Amino acid sequence: LERAIVDYIDYYNNKRIKVKLKGFSPVQYRTKSFG
Repeated sequence: LERAIVDYIDYYNNKRIKVKLKGFSPVQYRTKSFG
């Protein structure tokens, strides 16, 4: 179960595309914004 949660969090943060973030995943958006 813990592995599944880790995988889900990784998916949620890195692979899920948000239209309101102009097509970037949340992590990519933060990296772009503050990088």
